[in-house]
Parts: sequence; C-alpha cells; structure tokens
Amino acid sequence: MKTDLTDTTSSKINKALVLGRRAIGTPAVGMVLTLVIVTDEENAYDALKAANEASREHPSRTLVVIKRVSRSPRDRAKARLDAEVRLGADASTGETVVLRLYGEVVDHAQSVVLPLLLPDAPVVVWWPVNAPSDPANDPLGALAQRRVTDTYSAEQPIQELTARADAYTPGDTDLSWTRITPWRSMLAAALDQVVCEVTSAKVEGEEFNPSVELLAMWLADRLKVPVRRSKSAGPGLTSVRMETSSGPIVLDRPDGSLATLSIQGQPDRGVALKRRDTAELIAEELRRLDPDDTYATALRFGLERLDEEAATTAPETVVETVVEAEVETVVETAPAAKPAAKKAPARKAAK
Repeated sequence: MKTDLTDTTSSKINKALVLGRRAIGTPAVGMVLTLVIVTDEENAYDALKAANEASREHPSRTLVVIKRVSRSPRDRAKARLDAEVRLGADASTGETVVLRLYGEVVDHAQSVVLPLLLPDAPVVVWWPVNAPSDPANDPLGALAQRRVTDTYSAEQPIQELTARADAYTPGDTDLSWTRITPWRSMLAAALDQVVCEVTSAKVEGEEFNPSVELLAMWLADRLKVPVRRSKSAGPGLTSVRMETSSGPIVLDRPDGSLATLSIQGQPDRGVALKRRDTAELIAEELRRLDPDDTYATALRFGLERLDEEAATTAPETVVETVVEAEVETVVETAPAAKPAAKKAPARKAAK
C-alpha cells in the first residue's frame, strides 16, 4: 500500500501511517528500531532495497531522507516536504516513509524526522554516500545510538579513514569494517589451530579499498607485528599471509568467492568467503547497537603508524638500507669530508 503526500507535515505523515495500518489490518506496531537513511536521489533506490531486505531480520520503520537540490533562489526560499508512505508488501516486514525535502527545510531535516521516530526504540542513521565528517555531531546523527557510514563510497577512501579516526565517537561504525568480519573470524580461527608466534604479516587487496587498510591495522594492533599492505587487481581483499614460527599461514581469495586456507603441515582447504551485498552488511550492523570497541581500536591505530611499521619488513626498504649502510662505511674509511651529509640518509631509512 502506497500513499503519496505533497507539501505535507510530520503530523500528516503519522496520521497516514495509522490509517494505512488499519486499512491493511495490522494496527499493532511490531517494529524494533528506526532506521534513518540519508542519501540522494541517485542512490535512494539501492539503499532502500537493501534496507527492506534487512528488515526481514530486523523489522523497522525506515525513514529515507532525500535532500533535493534547489536550482533557483526562488526554490531555495520556499520550503516543502513531500512524502511517500509504504506499508504492507511494499515495505517488506516494516514501514517505509520516503521524505523529499526542498528549500530551507533541507537544513532542518532533524525537525522533520524527530516526530516520526518510533517511541522507546533505538535509532540507527545510515549514510550510504556523502557522510558527514563528524557523524555524531550531525543534526541527524545526534538522534541515533548507532551511526553507519561507508568510506568505500567516498571520493578519497583512504584519507577518509583518518578523518573517521579523528572524529570517532562511540556508536560510529563503517561498512568497510563490516566487510572484513568473515576475514577476521577465519584468521582468528586459523591461529587457534597451531601453537606459534606470528612475526609479520602482509595484506593484499585492490587499491583505494579501505577494508584492506582496516584489516591491516587490526592485525598490527592485535598481533603487535609489522604488517605490509600490497596492491592487487582485486576484487576487494585477495590475500592475507602471516609469517609464523611454525611456517606461513595464508588465506587467499583470488575470485571474490572461494578462498583457500593454507597452514604449514596441514592440507589446503577451501573456505566459502564470498563478497557480501549491502543488505547483509546492514543486517549485521543492526544485530548489535552497542559501541564497537574493536573497530575503534583498529581505526585509531593509524595509517601513518601502519606504514612506519610496515617499512621495517618491506624487501625494497631493506635493500635500500643495506646499500646506504655500505655507502656510510666507505665514507667513514675515506678522508673526512662531509660525514654528516652521508649519514643522514642511513638514519632516515632506519626509522
């Protein structure tokens, strides 16, 4: 059942929800949370489709906030709210309200959303694209217990991770982190099977994929070892190799679907490790509404610190250090001319 409301208000939308439930014979409200999706017109369909699929596991009231661009001063001065109320089969197992904001009301979206929130129920805000730099201080983000972003959709995903770390507030999370949950589980299970000490690790994946950096920072933080990050053609994460005292442990997924786990002294085994769609990622995030401390720790580890520690194990860096050390030795045996100028590169490479 769909109801279109033009130039409406929040109170009229609430009334339409009540009348719609009565019309389809479900007057009781059985939803467990409110999911607010803040997106644009281009990405609204895909985001709403993912939310409807996730609502089969988490019945919710879904509010889609679409801020329309006003192209003239006259349109920007005129505030208008259009809504589309969906119930029954059109909204999966919950309720859906698509809100289109025009003019000055775009800057006051929280005043439109607040009266539509389910009473005494958690609120989750999700930005599929164009997430604010500080989600917790965003007017809509301030209404939520959990704030979901996706750095993979950002124009500069890797730089966005640094901004997320600087502005992190308990309750923040990212779908780039959710994507590596199966990888983290499999790697932890692999380490439980052998008694060994991990000495270094390498994470391989496509360029500009923040999930690769997050997995590398998680490994470096948990194992306290240097971790290298190398590029591949993808798709997504392709391989993790951990060097241990008992031999290498390799988890390789070249095709984005089936992975191979190799442990020294054991036969290789196939592992189902397919790339999950957005609906599965959102459903996973809605299972827990408490702060994700593991994500916070990995995020705050820092890309710069990861690069610094990874440099100590990179083969090309080691070769460069050896060459420069030889140059330094030659300079020290030769007549003293400019010793400081020759020693500086060697100290710099050793950092």
